[in-house]
Amino acid sequence: MLIFAQKLIAMLKIDMHSHIIPKHLPDWTKKFGYGDFIFLNHNEDKSADMMQGGKFFRRIIENCWDENIRVEEYQNFATQTQVVCTIPVLFSYWAKAKDGLEISEFLNDHIADLVAKYPKNYIGLGTIPMQDTELAIQELERCKSIGLVGIQIGSNINDKNLNEPEFFPIFEACERLGMAVMVHPWQMMGEDSMRKYWLPWLVGMPAETSRAACSMIFGGILERLPNLRVCFSHAGGSFLTTLGRVEHGFNCRPDLVAIDNPINPRDYVGKFWVDSITHDIDLLKYLLKMQGSSKICFGTDYPFPLGDLEIGKFIEESDLSPQVQEDLFANATLEWLKLDKKLFL
Repeated sequence: MLIFAQKLIAMLKIDMHSHIIPKHLPDWTKKFGYGDFIFLNHNEDKSADMMQGGKFFRRIIENCWDENIRVEEYQNFATQTQVVCTIPVLFSYWAKAKDGLEISEFLNDHIADLVAKYPKNYIGLGTIPMQDTELAIQELERCKSIGLVGIQIGSNINDKNLNEPEFFPIFEACERLGMAVMVHPWQMMGEDSMRKYWLPWLVGMPAETSRAACSMIFGGILERLPNLRVCFSHAGGSFLTTLGRVEHGFNCRPDLVAIDNPINPRDYVGKFWVDSITHDIDLLKYLLKMQGSSKICFGTDYPFPLGDLEIGKFIEESDLSPQVQEDLFANATLEWLKLDKKLFL
């Protein structure tokens, strides 16, 4: 492990897809008087149980909240900087808007404080109450003012696609403010009917990300806002790998597909970013052929088990050129977030 780290230390590595949670969360269910908000029960072994209302959701360990442990773990893989955002289950889009705003403010203040304390180690993405356009833009503006460089949003908002008119002013504000957008799958379609075999995470998540990409393309969001910087997580889900089918549908049934945007969806390839979480070098090479190295950002989904647990090792040990690796590990993310590399050297 040490030799591996020494070999890579000269190359800047930024993990643009990692999640963090404050060590202590308010008991929002008790405070607001309704809902299954996430709460943490800490255990003697330094783990914590994420409770969703009164039900167990997931067990997490210290690297979910301890910033120093995170830095140490990253350094084992010669990675210097993490882009951090909340865990999607905390989006709480289903909550009353004013309560969603309060949750967003709490989570965003935590990340902003982390970035202020460790400016070379952490870059922050905020969360906003997408269920209310006015409050979402209000918190988006505040995110920028406290040092966050973008936001993470869900692949759907209470089962509404991202092309719904109520969300367009939010994307418009992101473009105006220069705030990047990361789209992360959550509340996967069909989740209740396929819980066995972890299918919501293995099948539902890739489909959700494609749902979001198709909605933003077919709905004309990327056409109307050409300077909006969007990254679709988990290598774009199933969108790029099923683009042939998507394009064929666009061509053979424009009466169903091209009703809001007459531009071929293939024309948008390379105009948005995806992360590198493929777990497969051959698939990554396919995405590189489609997107180019300047539009694929190194991401891991740290610290969760479905993520890249060896933090880029499969890329480092590949035959990808040094320039492509440099683009993946840093340049693409810096372009997406509009940040200067000098800030992290």
